[in-house]
Amino acid sequence: MPRQLSLVPPPAPRRPAAPALVVVAHGSRDPRALSTVSALLDRVRALRPDVPVHLGHIELNAPLLPDTLAALGDTEAVLVPLLLSRGYHVKQDIPEMAAASRARTHLAAPLGPHPLLVDALQARLTEAGWGGTPQRTSAVVLAAAGSRDPDAKTDTGRTAHLLAARLGVPVVPAYASAATPTVETAVRTLLARGRRHIALASYFTAPGRFATESTQKAPWIAAAPLGTHPAMAQLLLHRYDETLARSAAERELASA
Repeated sequence: MPRQLSLVPPPAPRRPAAPALVVVAHGSRDPRALSTVSALLDRVRALRPDVPVHLGHIELNAPLLPDTLAALGDTEAVLVPLLLSRGYHVKQDIPEMAAASRARTHLAAPLGPHPLLVDALQARLTEAGWGGTPQRTSAVVLAAAGSRDPDAKTDTGRTAHLLAARLGVPVVPAYASAATPTVETAVRTLLARGRRHIALASYFTAPGRFATESTQKAPWIAAAPLGTHPAMAQLLLHRYDETLARSAAERELASA
């Protein structure tokens, strides 16, 4: 009898595993911060189940970034700072920890400034009661952590500009530490300009001491931190994808 040919197709070649996404959080003594960041990472995993997602902290909380990287061995990983601007942690701490590890790391930009952050800020303000007041008497204080690095202040200022364009009212950046103006000074400035309805936009990734202290100084309504807003998960993945695309372009250019 003639031999019958098998109709079973050959197995498809395995796709290479996606590089790990390591979200680098600052760390906080406030237990709400860790639970918020953990919930945010769950949102990221739900959006991209093919991407291994890990957490590493710069300080104060476990796992610390060096321990997370050590557990990854020599695998490829993209480090995305859960930080809103440039500063010492982005420029020094994270690169140094990455260089000391065996992992093949790519360093992403911080989250801000970016329009997705403005989406989240606007949503948090709306949740707090923003809207329905005349624009001529309304304004926003954008409360951020603060840094001595001038690039951090530049980045926060750009976010304030984007939010002002979105809301149609003045937005003044203010800082909880290390930079000026303070929240109190920003509020006084706006009051002197006749802005009676002053909302506080909480430009923090998670609850913590600075966010709580800033909220307590709000003269009207105060928004919650950015937290687990869907735009935050989308932005983490955007930074991951753009970093991998940039690395691929650099490799192609080097081999040309």
